[in-house]
Amino acid sequence: MTTQDFAGRTAIITGGSRGIGLAIGQRLSEAGANVVLTSRDQESADAAAAQITGSALGVAAHVADEEAAQRCMDVTVERFGSIDILVNNAGTNPAFGRLIDQDHARFAKIFDINLWGPLMWTSQAVKAGLGQRDGHSGVVINTASIGGMSHAPLMGLYNATKAALIHVTKQLALELSPGIRVNAICPGVVRTKLAEVLWKEHEQALAATMPLGRIGEPLDVADAVAFLASDAASWITGQTLVMDGGQILGDATGFRGGLGG
Repeated sequence: MTTQDFAGRTAIITGGSRGIGLAIGQRLSEAGANVVLTSRDQESADAAAAQITGSALGVAAHVADEEAAQRCMDVTVERFGSIDILVNNAGTNPAFGRLIDQDHARFAKIFDINLWGPLMWTSQAVKAGLGQRDGHSGVVINTASIGGMSHAPLMGLYNATKAALIHVTKQLALELSPGIRVNAICPGVVRTKLAEVLWKEHEQALAATMPLGRIGEPLDVADAVAFLASDAASWITGQTLVMDGGQILGDATGFRGGLGG
């Protein structure tokens, strides 16, 4: 039986100061990993690291800043000796609305953070030695979204970045094989600040339509990341793991009433 044991391994999690990123840090740390959490400012990064039980470090690094990413890699290797897992979690959505109503500034910002950021951080991690240790493959996990697999009102540009990230995940899985595994996760609606507009004013109504009857919690996503980062997933690469309570299947209310109802 393969267990999730990350003792001696080090994970960098971008956008790790709250929500899904922080939950991932907590989950990996509980399994023995050294954890590096990034945030835009040092105060937030330090506050996040203080919430981790185990070995954790907060680093200020804007996800689209190449020098900051390189500095984070250098600090991580100096402190912990290696980089074994990279979770490209940071994301944004400044472009809520119709595609034809967006301007170039919002277009550039959302693609810089949601697509260029994961690609650039992966490049920096590889240059810093990801996947070069004996005994374990390097791991990259990209936080995409079920929006990258479907369409939704007012979410067109955000969803386009996530669709592109899913494609980039597959491309990187080929380019970085066999020493580095690259996978994506696609959460549905999760209780985070970024997703508040999708659930805060109508959580019960939304949950009622979902097959599993609730929106997601950050820990739901963190558990999936821990699996993909572990040796239990050692033969999985280039894949997209959906965790959405069944939301992508559509409205479940008309199907209920049988043995599962």
